[in-house]
Amino acid sequence: MRVATFYRFVEIDAPEQLRAELNQHGHRLGLKGTILIAAEGINATITGCGEALAELNQLLGNDPRFADLPVKYSDADVDNPVFHRFKVRLRPEIVSFGQPQIKPAARTGEHVDPRRWNELLEDPDVIVIDTRNRYEIGIGTFAGAVNPNTTSFREFAGFVERELDPATSPRVAMCCTGGIRCEKASAYMLQKGFAEVYQLDGGILQYLENVDPNDNRWHGECFVFDQRISVDPELKQGRYQQCFACRSPLSILDRRSPAYVEGVSCPHCIDNLSEKQKSGFAERQRQVQLALLRGEAHIGAAQLSDAGGKRRNPT
Repeated sequence: MRVATFYRFVEIDAPEQLRAELNQHGHRLGLKGTILIAAEGINATITGCGEALAELNQLLGNDPRFADLPVKYSDADVDNPVFHRFKVRLRPEIVSFGQPQIKPAARTGEHVDPRRWNELLEDPDVIVIDTRNRYEIGIGTFAGAVNPNTTSFREFAGFVERELDPATSPRVAMCCTGGIRCEKASAYMLQKGFAEVYQLDGGILQYLENVDPNDNRWHGECFVFDQRISVDPELKQGRYQQCFACRSPLSILDRRSPAYVEGVSCPHCIDNLSEKQKSGFAERQRQVQLALLRGEAHIGAAQLSDAGGKRRNPT
């Protein structure tokens, strides 16, 4: 099973028509995952066999708007479905930022490859920012990268307003999982007057795919927005699981904590859950286990991996 992620900021004047076409192709090819479409572009994380993914990529490439679309591939364990169903959804934004004046299709920061990125990491005059959320950064990042300490990408603009000044910090480099967030953030930073704005081309996933192991500056694992939860530096499925209650990635140590109850709570959320919530989660987990004993897939498990919540599909 292969996992493909891609995005492009490009003007789409008939999103509903594109949605219908991709929905038909995806179901015909037996794909699973989610494709988001908005007037500003497309954003997808999908799974399937290599031939099916290649055919969809070819079909997209026949559209001039998606010619030479960069696609990043990674692998999942054979027993991990990654996604339970295929969906193509229309959205106001392909990654929620809340700054409608930003037009990434028109102007963004300079894309840099792994070699140039490593140079920027070592440049004392450059502020390197990991634009992802704190639960993602908590399991892996680049040494020295600034953590904005956000819980959603929509908070990033507030971080910039509070913490950064283009007059004193004119050179900024940014990274994210697949490139889409730092692409949008770079457009925002340029509008705010930052003189030099760089972004890691293709994001962390492409960096891990292309960088020489001896030059790899990444530490830890990379959070991904599907049932794998994380990938290691070789882009294989990682060691983390995910809390059903708060969606935090959970290490082996987290899962050994007395606060961890599968499907109910973890050390990150135990103090924030009401008894009613715990009871509801416990009942859901009981139903999941009963479904497994019957050899069935519980609907709640599908909803967990395919949920359209704040942590789905930003790449």
